[in-house]
Amino acid sequence: MSEKTILKALRGETQEKPPVWMMRQAGRYLPEYRATRAQAGDFLSLCYNPDLATEVTLQPIRRYGFDAAIVFADILLLPQALGVDLWFETGEGPRMSTTTSVADLDGLKPIAEVDETLSPIYQTVRNLAGALPETTTLIGFAGAPWTVATYMVAGRGTIDKKPAFDLIAQDQSVFDRLIDILVEGTVHYLCAQIKAGAEVVKLFDSWAGSLQGDLFERYSIQPNKQITERLKLQFPNTPIIAFPRGGTNDDLTKFVNQVPVDCMAIGAEVDRSWAHGALQSRLCIQGNLDQSLLVTGGDELRAETKAVVEDFKGGPHIFNLGHGITPDANPDNVLVMLEAISEASG
Repeated sequence: MSEKTILKALRGETQEKPPVWMMRQAGRYLPEYRATRAQAGDFLSLCYNPDLATEVTLQPIRRYGFDAAIVFADILLLPQALGVDLWFETGEGPRMSTTTSVADLDGLKPIAEVDETLSPIYQTVRNLAGALPETTTLIGFAGAPWTVATYMVAGRGTIDKKPAFDLIAQDQSVFDRLIDILVEGTVHYLCAQIKAGAEVVKLFDSWAGSLQGDLFERYSIQPNKQITERLKLQFPNTPIIAFPRGGTNDDLTKFVNQVPVDCMAIGAEVDRSWAHGALQSRLCIQGNLDQSLLVTGGDELRAETKAVVEDFKGGPHIFNLGHGITPDANPDNVLVMLEAISEASG
């Protein structure tokens, strides 16, 4: 069997047609997903039910034939496994008990105990490794430490990440220790996913763009670097995708200079001509169609999809969105996008 197209791209091969998958491709825009989630009862119950999590991961593969499937889970399952209370408020998102003091850190479970909670996720990975088409790559993932820490400190998502910055200003040693714990936990979690069958892993640093200057170096680059280097020591042949979303051009350049990843996922805000010259000459690029176009559709979706393909034709490229597909996206527009990718690659 020839090598999977995603793996070819991640190993630096330029292909006539880019492989494609979408962040959050298993999600609320699909009616079959909504039916399965209703069967599970709630979001966390769906994450921790290997049979149903496998089903929702496979749904977009059956419908669209994407080149990769990403295991259905959530970046906040690791802090929950560490002992943080986690729940989801309907229409509002995650809520957590806060982690802001030495006592809170001392109360977290040892890293060795997280598998008691996360073992269903590993079973989902094993299920998928046996159920996916032979041409489909299986991606595991985790949240990067900065992004996960912002939720743990605030107890919820925040626009400006002010609670995390306030803790850094008030007691940086507490925040740094939290980051260290998350580095250790993330390495453990991703290693377990790889052992279960994940062929690629991705680190979502979704809130990296809130960091500036030295803080980007300290809390995005360095933790990602530590995790990636340790994964590469244990699994040198497992590609790693980074997503320091919202970083400036200088930030992304410094990131690539220091973090030994195989692919840089970029948001829709990143200039493609710059990314082609500064990044794609060095590693695979993943991205970066504006996800809002899958809501509006039409000629603009088709034209912009073709532009993304054209702009990254000169190097290794995985077609994806600039961020996750939104619940209000039209499933038919995904077909339009896929048709446009084929037309632009002809």
